[in-house]
Formats: sequence, C-alpha cells, structure tokens
Amino acid sequence: MKIVKYLLGAMLFVSASTFAQDEIKPERKPGHTNQNKFKQLYDEFATPNMFRTGSGAPGPAYYQQQADYKMDIEIDDVNAKLYGNETITYTNNSPDELKYLWVQLDQNMRAKDSKTPLINSSGIAPATSASRVTSSYLKERFDGGFNIEHVKDINGKDLPHTINRTMMRVELPKPMKTGDKFSFKIKWWYNINDHVKDGGRSGYEYFEENDNRIYVMAQFYPRMAVYNDVEGWQNSQFWGRDEFALPFGDFDVNITVPADHILDGTGYLTNREEVFTKEMMKRYNQAKKSYDKPVMIVTQAEAEKTEKTKSNKKKTWKLSAQMVRDFGFATSRKFIWDMMAVKIGDKDVMAVSMYSKEGNPLWEQWSTRTVASTLKSYSRMTFDYPYHKAISVHAPMGMEYPMICYNFGRPDKDGNYSDRTKYGMISVIIHEVGHNFFPMIVNSDERQWTWMDEGLNTFVQYVAEQDFGEWNPTALSPGHDKYPSRRGPAKNIVRYMGGDQDYIAPIMTKGLNTYQFGSNAYSKPATGLNILRETIMGRDLFDYSFREYANRWMFKHPTPEDFFRTMEDASAVDLDWFWRGWFYTTDYTDIGIKEVKKYAVTSNPNENGKKLAERYNRDPNSLVYFIGEGEEGYDEAVKNSTAVQDLPTVKEYIMDNFTPEEQKNMKKSPKYFYQVTFDKPGGLVMPLIVQYEYADGSKEKVTYPAQIWRLNDKEVSRAVASDKEIVSIVVDPDLETADVDTSNNSWPREEKESEFDKFKNSVKD
Repeated sequence: MKIVKYLLGAMLFVSASTFAQDEIKPERKPGHTNQNKFKQLYDEFATPNMFRTGSGAPGPAYYQQQADYKMDIEIDDVNAKLYGNETITYTNNSPDELKYLWVQLDQNMRAKDSKTPLINSSGIAPATSASRVTSSYLKERFDGGFNIEHVKDINGKDLPHTINRTMMRVELPKPMKTGDKFSFKIKWWYNINDHVKDGGRSGYEYFEENDNRIYVMAQFYPRMAVYNDVEGWQNSQFWGRDEFALPFGDFDVNITVPADHILDGTGYLTNREEVFTKEMMKRYNQAKKSYDKPVMIVTQAEAEKTEKTKSNKKKTWKLSAQMVRDFGFATSRKFIWDMMAVKIGDKDVMAVSMYSKEGNPLWEQWSTRTVASTLKSYSRMTFDYPYHKAISVHAPMGMEYPMICYNFGRPDKDGNYSDRTKYGMISVIIHEVGHNFFPMIVNSDERQWTWMDEGLNTFVQYVAEQDFGEWNPTALSPGHDKYPSRRGPAKNIVRYMGGDQDYIAPIMTKGLNTYQFGSNAYSKPATGLNILRETIMGRDLFDYSFREYANRWMFKHPTPEDFFRTMEDASAVDLDWFWRGWFYTTDYTDIGIKEVKKYAVTSNPNENGKKLAERYNRDPNSLVYFIGEGEEGYDEAVKNSTAVQDLPTVKEYIMDNFTPEEQKNMKKSPKYFYQVTFDKPGGLVMPLIVQYEYADGSKEKVTYPAQIWRLNDKEVSRAVASDKEIVSIVVDPDLETADVDTSNNSWPREEKESEFDKFKNSVKD
C-alpha cells in the first residue's frame, strides 16, 4: 500500500491552503499550562510508596488493622428493642502508635437530636397532604440512636470516651504500639426503627393483620472505624447516605429471639442441630446435594401456621464468621426458607432465600436461583466466592452485608406481578448478592468513594444479568430475547450525561455531596466500565485486568488510584485520558461529522495545481492532482475518472519502485477520495467509531483510537481512499460512546431528534 500512502500525502499537500502562511505572521498568544486531555494523572494521584505501589498493587509495607467481636444480642419482639453486649479485640498492625480508638455509632443518625435532618433545604409548599403536614410538623421524631450503658476494659474498669454524633472516641489506658492488642467491652440498646415508615438500612417491617414483624438487622452494634495509610482514622460522620468503611475481623455472635423465629445471618450456624427440628435437618442435608433446584427447609404452610401463634419462649442462634468486615442477620416467625447448592471452583456454596408468603410465588420461583447464578457470574469476573453461603432476604429495600442481603420485589395480594416487578426483584438480588464481592471482600471505602462499591458492582451486575437471561431463558418474558438491563449500555446514560450541568457532579465526589446520586454513583461508573470493556480495551484485556484488581485487593482496602493503576498495569493500555474525562469531570460525549469533501483524481492540473507545482519547483507532469468538489476542473476530472493506478504518473512510479511480485500483491487502487472532517462539540474524549456505507450496499466500520484527538481536541480530518463510492457515513452507529447528540452523526445529514431531545420533548408532552 505504499502507493496509497504516497497519494494521500500528495492529496493533503495539494489541498492545503499554504499561500498566505509565509506572508501572515500569527499573533503571539500568552503561554498556558498543559490542558491536554491526554496528559498523565500525576497531579491527581498520590505518589506511590511502600504501602501502595505505582502498579496499583499493595506494597511490601501494606498493612491493615483487625477488629474481632464477641457479641450477645437479644431482640425484644414485644417492644421492638435490641440489647447487646460486645467485646472488641483490636489489633494494631500499623507502624503508628495509637493513643485512642474510634468506634462508629451509625444508629445515632436516627437519634432524637440527630443533625441529619438539618443538612437539607426545606420549604413550604402552597398545598400538601394532611399526612405530609403531620409527618413534617407534628410528629415527634423517632429516637433510634444508641444508648451506650458502659464502655469498659476487659477487667471491668470504665474507659473514658467521647461521643461526637455517629463517632465515639475511646481513650486507651496506654498507647498501642505496633503489634499490640487491646480488648474492651461495650453495652448498649436501642429502639428498632420501622424501616418501611421511617426509612433506614435496617429495622423491621410490621404486618398488622397478624401482629408480626420481619427484622432485617444491620449497623446494630458499635463498630470499629478503619485506620489506614491513606488518611489515618476514617472517622467521617455518617449522615445517612454514604455507607461504610470497616476493618476485617472474626465474629462470634449469639442472637436470642422468640423460640418460633427463623434466623440466619453472617457466618456459620454453629448450633444448627439445637435450633433445627429433625425434619429441618433432613431437608438441609438434601439441599446440600441439590444443584438444580431449591429445597424447602421451612415450607409456606409451616410458616403460615407459625405466624398465627406466638411463643413465649426464647431460642439462641449462634453464628461464627472469619475474615468479614461486618455482620447482619434476619429473623421472623413469618419466614419461608429454601436452599440449594452451587458449585464454585472446587467447593459447594449454599444459595439461600428467606421470605414471607407475601413474596410468593415470585420468590419461590426465582430468588435462590438468582443467588446461584450471581455467584457463578461474579466468580467468573473476579475470584471464586470464598464464603460458604449467600442469603437473599425478602424486604422492601435493597441492602447488603457479608453473606446476607435484603431485597425488594413483591407481587400483589393475589400473587400477580408485572415484568417490572419480576425483573426489578431479580436485578436487586443480583446487585445485593454481588456486593459480597464489592465492597465486602474488595473492601473499598464507601464513605469516601461510593462509586468504588456501587459503580463497580453495578457494572458486574450488568454482566450477571446478561448471564442470567442466557442461563435461565424461561425467566425472560415474551418479547425479550435477552435480559432487559436498566444500567450498563452506553445509550442508557445519555439523558444524565446531557443534562443540566448545574446539577451534575464528577464521579470523584463524595457521595453525600453529589446530585442525582443513582446516576452519579451507580450508572455512570458502570457505563464507563462497560465502554472500556466493549469499545476501548476489548473483553480479553479488560477482564484480565479487572480480575487482577479484584485478586490483588480481595480482603484488603483499595483506593481509586489502586483501581486505575491496576487496570493500566495489567493491560498496557494508557487510560489516563479516560479516567480524567469520565471520572474527574462532567464532560459529555458529542462527536459529529462537520464536513465531507469529495475529490477527483487526475494527472491534469487546474490553475491551483499549476501554481502549487510552480511554487515548489516541481515538474507539473510528475504530480497527481486531487481536485475538490466545486473547484475548477472537478467536473472534468470526474468525467474522466479512473482507478488511480491507471494514471500515467502512477503507472510509471509503480514500475520504477515496485518489483513484479510486489505489483502482483498490490491491492486494487482506489478511485474515490474523500476528506472527512469530524468535530467534537462535547468535551469528552472517545474513540472515533465510523461506519462507511458504499454504493454496493456493503458497510465497513473503522475505529480510530481516542488518541486521534491528542493534537486537536476540537476537530480532526481523515483522508479516505476507496475503490467504491461512499454513499453515507455514520459516527458511533451502535451507540457505544454515550453520544448525547446524534443529530450531527450522519452524512448526508439526517434530520432527526437526538435521544436527549426526544426525552426533553416527551417530558414537555
């Protein structure tokens, strides 16, 4: 193809408007800093060190603290209170000396004197409902904060402590040096909230018809804060949105509830034979061997019978977990309970569901199967799920903890449900079970970087949803040939990306301070990763790098930089331009076709060609001339057009410069020439994906790397030579880059609304 390169170079040479450049001196502009979209992220990233390396891997001096818990918990079902005693053993693995410890009291967000309600704007509506008036101005605030009865050392001596909203500082009798352990005790209680009426990430749902509750419990105990190499103590207050940063540890938890309750939670059930009936044990052993369908441990008929009566006795369930960052449990006399085994690597994991009759028939059909499918998909994308079980609990919320999660999705009273309800339930189960991987195992700081757990998890959720639809085709409703994922595909983020910039924040913003939280923390990062996987890196490179990140940081505390650096380190793809644009700015994609200029090729120069030959002292008969549409001689050149290889000048050049063998292998020479100018009204850099359609109906898609914009961020041109006439050109034909305005993506220009304009007009209607 030497001849094509030569010709295209000549084409640009001839078409350049060079006459005035020597005569006109450009105005000298002031200097500027490097604002190139492709500059490296050294200004944004911390300097690598012995704790965290430049490759994104943990360094040789990496450390993390450990917090082990022994707890006795009791649920007072009559008064909806939780009572607890815990012994925390804290291990200082840092190189630093610690004078005090910070403990999280997250329930204090619900305390009567909580500041959380005061951080949001409020106003008076011209008209509102009586219920809203009552809840806003008349109802006394529920008091759900921790009541700390004592904080003592292991010998029963009171420890000085200070409570600052949702954080408690515990003074140490003497400073902890590297390797020291310190044990202390906390006794507390609190009023459990009705999370349906009052909101919250845990609490109970009340069923008035038979005076029963389903408890889904979390953040129920004082928890150690994280101390690390990045910022020391992570003691940022909990305002209710940003989730949690927690150290790993071992848990031994005894939970006392009414004797007719069914309970499960984080960890191994160590006294199963004490709390199970013989029939339940028999069914459990069957479930451990059932890989194709769930086995009922407690049937619906049994659950309905139990919920009609109440036991005055108590029963204690004992759970033990190792290397987990948190603990959650669910308990109720209303629970139906089923399980099945799923093969993950070389071991069996139990997929488990707990739900009331209100969830059927939907939950019995799909919950446990969804858990099993999710574990397989996430293990394929990251690492083999390391725990022995994963539980899905029916509740009107979505929330996650190690080995257990709470998920919505409820049919109507007659058991009927829509596709929206079904897919919504399956998706939330996939999402919440997936949180076992991010952040329960790859333990990012949710309080600081919401996207590192929600965004990464939502991305893998999209992959798992597509797997689920493929592996469970009977779950797909008529009209769906694949799972209808809400988040993931680039086109689904266009409305957000093209929205009002006054209400959009960069992904790299603390979650509490973002607008449009779901789009910012879930959808945009997930979509960005999907674009990386499908369009920029390709699945092989992306999947290898993503697994490398997950394996490097499983059971550790990664930062955003560790993720960004690992993805580049494992792939040899420079992605700084992508991280900066997609994560650090609110730029959006808008790439279009500014101009398409056709050229005719000829050996006969027009006046412009003659002047160029004379100017550069070239023999006019030695040049190939490209005459643009509308220029002098264009129509004549088109009339006499021929394949470029048949031009006398080109024939002579080929004969003199190519061997017969090279001539034989030379591709057919082009006849049609175009200069296509692409512009980029949007600030976001993306690969330039172009589909060329030819007169014979064939199509060719060319992806120009994002680096095509490196020297001109506004517009670039490409010379295109073809043996077939181009009849249309489309930028981003498959909607891969989240382009917010596709009205400028086609040549000849199509008069059509962009996806964003369609949305705006639909809202107006």
